[in-house]
Amino acid sequence: MSKTLSAALAAVAVTLLGATSPQAADTPVRIGVLNDQSGLYSEFGGIGSVEAARMAVADFGGTVLGRPIEVLSADHQNKTDVGAGIARKWFDQDNVLAIADLTNSAIAIAVQNMARERGRITLASGPGTNRLTNEDCSPTGFHWPWDTYSQAVGTSRAVIQEGGKTWFLIAADYAFGHQMAADLTKTITENNATVIGQVRHPTGTQDFSSYLLQAQGSKAQIIGLANGGVDTTNAVKQAGEFGIAQGGQRILGLATMISDVHALGLKAAQGLVATTAYYWDRNDPSRAFGKRYMAVTGRMPDMIQAGVYSSVLHYLKAMQAAGTDDGKVVAEAMRAMPVNDFFVTNGKVRVDGRMEHDMYLIQVKTPQESKGPWDYYRVLRTIPAAEATLPLAESKCPLVKK
Repeated sequence: MSKTLSAALAAVAVTLLGATSPQAADTPVRIGVLNDQSGLYSEFGGIGSVEAARMAVADFGGTVLGRPIEVLSADHQNKTDVGAGIARKWFDQDNVLAIADLTNSAIAIAVQNMARERGRITLASGPGTNRLTNEDCSPTGFHWPWDTYSQAVGTSRAVIQEGGKTWFLIAADYAFGHQMAADLTKTITENNATVIGQVRHPTGTQDFSSYLLQAQGSKAQIIGLANGGVDTTNAVKQAGEFGIAQGGQRILGLATMISDVHALGLKAAQGLVATTAYYWDRNDPSRAFGKRYMAVTGRMPDMIQAGVYSSVLHYLKAMQAAGTDDGKVVAEAMRAMPVNDFFVTNGKVRVDGRMEHDMYLIQVKTPQESKGPWDYYRVLRTIPAAEATLPLAESKCPLVKK
């Protein structure tokens, strides 16, 4: 352990002199995975995220501070009241110490606020909104693989550099889509390009024809999809039916996961450009995890599921280092320790809770380029962590001292 890290953890440990653990020594350490397991984001994280959390617990050894670790899971059905109700029960009745994944931005914000009041941990991987580490940041809230800033800024800057000067945005009509569209618009205009049109669609819509026809009629070079899950796959499929790509316009899936490409097939998805925090075939450590995950689930992980594993493992390492399950103390240890695993090397957990790391600009291969199932991406370039993360100087998080 480095001297810097030792000193940081020693500082954290000082707070333990008067602290007592909120759980009895023989009580299991419970971690909940709360996400969509039956709706439009069920492939986004879903049961796969539950398995990722279980893998992290098993790799850690199954116990922490001499206590067994349990993973609970529930389907929030993309309903804020349902998600909040489950989280409240987990915190107040079931002694859950941390909740992971939290796909769906509105639910994630509600649960993070609830956790802050109780001194519990949230480990967001699925939600995209950067409000979690910006306006609604929490001393016990963390955001792991991606957010609207990383996707909007990383992808749009690269595409503009390739000549994409005019844009039309199709955004999901809720917090994630709104924030993604706002971040995109800011980045596009700052880089001397133009958003010439924008529409919002309800989540889970089956018919994108009116939105796509508006985008097609705009003659914009780039059509950006600020949505995710089944919404993205439906929009891409229907864009193909209208011959939009054949007409010279380019479709960008700004929250595209490898599960989306798998569902679409390479014939429909080829040429899509996106930004990801994880691709299973990028290097030896990512391949090793991908193959292990495949053996358990029958599919390769996307960046959400990989992020759940990484965040849960880091949380457990921090608890062990801190010597307590007290959420506020563990949160400080999480910030003091670098993140090192297959997902990231020397990742940094910032004061606002965002885990800062490199991202990767990818393009979906053609069927001819692919060597087999799940061989879907070409990594075009690495986006440095500093370029993929909202600068702290621009942050609205109260934890950030200007």
